[in-house]
Amino acid sequence: MKRRTVLKSALAGATALAAPRLVQAESQRVITFIPHADLVSLDPVWTTADITRNYSLAVFDTLYGYDANFQVQPQMVEGAQVSDEGKTWDLTLRDGLKFHDGTPVLARDCVASIARFCKRDPFGQALAARTDEMSAPSDKVIRIRLKKPFSLLPDALGQVYCVMMPERLAMTDAMKQVTEAIGSGPFRFVADERVSGSRVVFARNADYLPRKDGTPSFNAGPKIAYIDRVVWTVIPDPATAAAALMQGEVDWWENPTIDLVPQLKTNKNLVIAVKDKTGEIGCLRFNHLHPPFDNPAIRRVVVAAMDQKEIMEAVAGAVPQIIKTDVGMFVPGTPMASTVGVEITRGPKDYEKLKKDLIAAGYKGEKVVILAASSIPSIYAEAQVASDTLSKIGMNTDFQSIEWGTVVQRRASREPNDKGGWNIFYTWLGGFGNLSPAPSIGIRGAGTASWFGWPTDPKMEALRDAWFEAPDIATQKKLCDDMQAQFWINPPFAPLGMYDLPTAHHAYLQDIRDGWPQFYGVRRV
Repeated sequence: MKRRTVLKSALAGATALAAPRLVQAESQRVITFIPHADLVSLDPVWTTADITRNYSLAVFDTLYGYDANFQVQPQMVEGAQVSDEGKTWDLTLRDGLKFHDGTPVLARDCVASIARFCKRDPFGQALAARTDEMSAPSDKVIRIRLKKPFSLLPDALGQVYCVMMPERLAMTDAMKQVTEAIGSGPFRFVADERVSGSRVVFARNADYLPRKDGTPSFNAGPKIAYIDRVVWTVIPDPATAAAALMQGEVDWWENPTIDLVPQLKTNKNLVIAVKDKTGEIGCLRFNHLHPPFDNPAIRRVVVAAMDQKEIMEAVAGAVPQIIKTDVGMFVPGTPMASTVGVEITRGPKDYEKLKKDLIAAGYKGEKVVILAASSIPSIYAEAQVASDTLSKIGMNTDFQSIEWGTVVQRRASREPNDKGGWNIFYTWLGGFGNLSPAPSIGIRGAGTASWFGWPTDPKMEALRDAWFEAPDIATQKKLCDDMQAQFWINPPFAPLGMYDLPTAHHAYLQDIRDGWPQFYGVRRV
């Protein structure tokens, strides 16, 4: 099938709902967007997948938002009153907030939503551990009574996964997916136009009332939708996606593959820019529940085998200036980043020695089931190089090329390999978790309460708890050094380097915000 035929099929419907004479007018009110993956889960609490996060930014709203300097700002709340020496917070909701089903947003909806978020998110878990009670003394007031003062409460509630949904949905078990998309954000999810594997549609929420104050920045401030519809068109083949963008058949490509960036830059109608300043840290995630990676000594050998420069060159070698190496827990150069132990990530590697180290660590030739998302080129590139390294050090690898949606589903399984389980999956760690211990999903050591992989590390947990209680940044920084030292001893994942991910769009799209893809505030000019 020719590229044009494939693309025509993939884009079908983006403007076909209008009569021919209205197509040009409607196109000015529509953004066509190529996402990095298909949308599989509608629940931003159940999964941390970036594609669900991006969808949730459109559909849901949060009590607080973050500006481009990562400072938290009121969003759904009008304001907060703090009393009882910092232990009681009364958050008052803004007037006029409505869910997409037409019902008003009430404080009890928010209480249930916060409680569900706190069961899964690392920052939410820290808040829950310090909370005595959450209640809704009125329809407009959320009351949180703390065991002791916790100044980071707004920061926790500003996490992008702390979305507000109706109480009936928020009461869903946090370990099960919500399958109905009812938020109160600037756009509605159009369920009846969803085509699995190819199409996701959002429509402007006419009832949404943006904040009257604040500066639009990241996901804080007024969220004004100037566009009526956003159509996500899933195009897995990068060459097809690049051609569609360059020829004006789509408006915006979220994550162009790096090897195609130089070609895209030759088109004067396109803007290629890094909007997300948190970058993407490559992650080889271990399953700690089953052999061989229930053994920290084996995990240490794998971490020592990874050459970050080699892996990142396979991902982003065409634009080397966006690559960062010597990566530990957090983005190099940011306040909480540490250089402790990063020399282990450098090459070259002595594979024969590492083979002997692996055997000495207790590896007995167990099959290692690897989930590699072939539908996301950047993940597949890191997976191929890192998995080849595993073979070089003598691991018995079962490399499974599957699409990202299947990875998202399978990585939630705690079953052993013979029952559909896994040992390794690859992903990118992006967002706030790359900046500090508070929201980081990758470093938690709370067993089954941790992110997929479920590591247990009481010492890491104690250091993290101490970080929350630290009196100043200097103490927090010292604790991050200690945490990174522990990270190499009992590694929850292998960091594979990082890069700053560019996005590409036509120049007629103006006012695209910094951060992850957001469609409010964007204008076509």
